[in-house]
Amino acid sequence: MNLDFYTEIAESTAHRKCRDDIKNFVFAHPDYLKDLVEIALMTKDKNHHKACWVLELICEEQLALFIPFIDVFCNKLSDYTSDSAIRSVSKICLFLSKSRTIKLTTFQEEKIIESNLDWLISTNKAANAAYSMRTLFELGKKHSWVNEELKSLLTRDLSQQTAGYCFAAKDILKQLK
Repeated sequence: MNLDFYTEIAESTAHRKCRDDIKNFVFAHPDYLKDLVEIALMTKDKNHHKACWVLELICEEQLALFIPFIDVFCNKLSDYTSDSAIRSVSKICLFLSKSRTIKLTTFQEEKIIESNLDWLISTNKAANAAYSMRTLFELGKKHSWVNEELKSLLTRDLSQQTAGYCFAAKDILKQLK
């Protein structure tokens, strides 16, 4: 791994310009994508969430660049515990689940479903829950049991959730009918 690039990630902030600058650097120097993914997957590293923020932006614009890393990404999903990282990682899962060009393997789908169910159950962050429920809804189109489980989870304790969570849950529940 390039230590200068790691330092750039470590010193980055959540400001959009900062994340965009690193994203654009990776687009201009594609060899650094491997380093970015490596940092994002080092869930014990205190800066992994910052790499996840940039990786989310890259996947949003050019998801196909992420194809070589999908297996290792799916294998590491259950290791994510930082809410800041989970927000980006769950959004990447949503991009993958909605992609019409990337065909996930059964194993990859299982890992994404398992992790997103766990995050939906355990998170208290509305954005993380919203991305997880949308990912599960997309994969539920192929695996009907997922939508049954999702329906059950979303109707349970809805009155105890934040307004943002309730909005996303009601939208998904409406689509499930």
